[in-house]
Amino acid sequence: MHRTDWQKSTYSDGGDGNDCVELASTRATLHLRESDTPGTVLTTAPAPLARFLHAIRTGTPGIVASITAHQGRAC
Repeated sequence: MHRTDWQKSTYSDGGDGNDCVELASTRATLHLRESDTPGTVLTTAPAPLARFLHAIRTGTPGIVASITAHQGRAC
């Protein structure tokens, strides 16, 4: 991905400086990274990410437990 392909949320202009999530996309994939660690990129397809976000928004049982079970450890 080229540097110009990455987009930051408009909410990232706050007092946290460069600590925000950036998004880049192609037709088939979404790429997510943190501004302060641009070399680490999470790549997924739109459908699995949409299901994951829906599960978080609706409080699907088990989703919070599976996320918090890995706190402090690399997944």
